Amino acid sequence: MQKFTTLSAAAAPLMRHNIDTDVIINVDRLMTAARTEMGLYAFEVWRYLSKGVENPKFELNRPGFRDAKILIAGRNFGCGSSREMAVWAVFGMGFRCVIAPSFGDIFANNCAKNGLLAITLSAVLIERLVNAAEKAAGAMHFTVDLENCTITLPNGEAIPFEIAAGDREALLCGLDEIGRTLQLAGDIAAFQARDRERRPWVYGR
Repeated sequence: MQKFTTLSAAAAPLMRHNIDTDVIINVDRLMTAARTEMGLYAFEVWRYLSKGVENPKFELNRPGFRDAKILIAGRNFGCGSSREMAVWAVFGMGFRCVIAPSFGDIFANNCAKNGLLAITLSAVLIERLVNAAEKAAGAMHFTVDLENCTITLPNGEAIPFEIAAGDREALLCGLDEIGRTLQLAGDIAAFQARDRERRPWVYGR
């Protein structure tokens, strides 16, 4: 997966609470769309009025926010069914970071496994970010620094955040679960060699 170190980009607010994975990606799309196409259908029920016709009232369709890579969301973002494709859809739409007061647990876990940084901040700080995003309207960038765990607003104010050490390391190194396992390839091979000597019948000899 892609590494995440520092991101400087526009931030877009989507301040609706309890946005579930069914809204993020419609269940019908899971059967017909490839992973690389999920971004086209993210928030489909709100994003489009009809096929190919965008809803100008949808927050993320507004001028200045269309190319944002940082999403500021309401509480309990990504709740609902355990759908990894919801993360694929958000990522495919161009977002690399989602900031909210709280997340659905499974959604947050899937974010770390797919290179999407999920940051939890208090409602007070979220409101500050939203105000700054609305004022900037995409013309000025926020900077998310994972190495130093800070979010810098366009006015220069730095807000610290916390993230689990394992998730931070995985994102900084660009390692999913398979990548983390492969880091132990030497230890795994050594164990298998010892085990082959102890239990040769398991290995077909």
